[in-house]
Amino acid sequence: MANGGRDGSVLEVRGIAKSYGRLEVLHETSFVLRRGEICGYLGANGSGKSTTVHILAGLLKPSRGEVLLDGRPILDDLDGFKRRLGFVPEEARVYRHLSGIEYLELVGGLRGIQAATLRERIAGLLEAFGLASDADVPLEEYSKGMRQKILLAAALLHDPEILILDEPFSGLDVATVLLVRELFASLAARGRIILLTAHELEIMEKLCERVMIVHHGNLVADDLVANLRQIMALPTLEAIFTELTEQRDVKRRANGIAALLAGGA
Repeated sequence: MANGGRDGSVLEVRGIAKSYGRLEVLHETSFVLRRGEICGYLGANGSGKSTTVHILAGLLKPSRGEVLLDGRPILDDLDGFKRRLGFVPEEARVYRHLSGIEYLELVGGLRGIQAATLRERIAGLLEAFGLASDADVPLEEYSKGMRQKILLAAALLHDPEILILDEPFSGLDVATVLLVRELFASLAARGRIILLTAHELEIMEKLCERVMIVHHGNLVADDLVANLRQIMALPTLEAIFTELTEQRDVKRRANGIAALLAGGA
């Protein structure tokens, strides 16, 4: 097991906040992510969700608070933290002139993966994601879903103990979504720490035992999905999300848009 986890490893978010001038987009937020856990992080656009993810991945410094791994601030050794991290960004920013295999070779080389191990993992990941026949095709010719698979493969290459995945299902076909769901479950069973965001609430409900919901920069829920259903007397994660993020008037607004369009016909 390359870069294997350590017993008791936790990723702790302690009172983080982020401001841009006078605008605070993320208020003081705290939570703990533990080994073997798949945690969903939900929020509407502009809620502070992406800001949290970027702080967790070490890409953005908080205005206040800190992120700790095994009790040590990640900014004390950011390079060391990133060696233990696999990250999938929401936007697929890749070197489009490279082929799929060239991109993974570049990432693996930067990760310092031994050549023989790297070749084996790249071949296995390309095959598993159905990209083996397109391995030599430039990424600029890949579909959105194919580039997303490459991003997932790149994040997994070094067998990280922490996975932070921002909209990992974006653009994926149904078969690949099922594969990735099972993969995340398998990695969690091996003790990985996994945090993911997604707009597909049905997928999140099936995959995540625990969810956190952020709304207007505040963490408004952090519990097991089963507990939230019981506490709020609501049947689904979608209903819980709708209630906590004040989306109850969505039907009224949708009808208003339809009426507006009909009136202009």
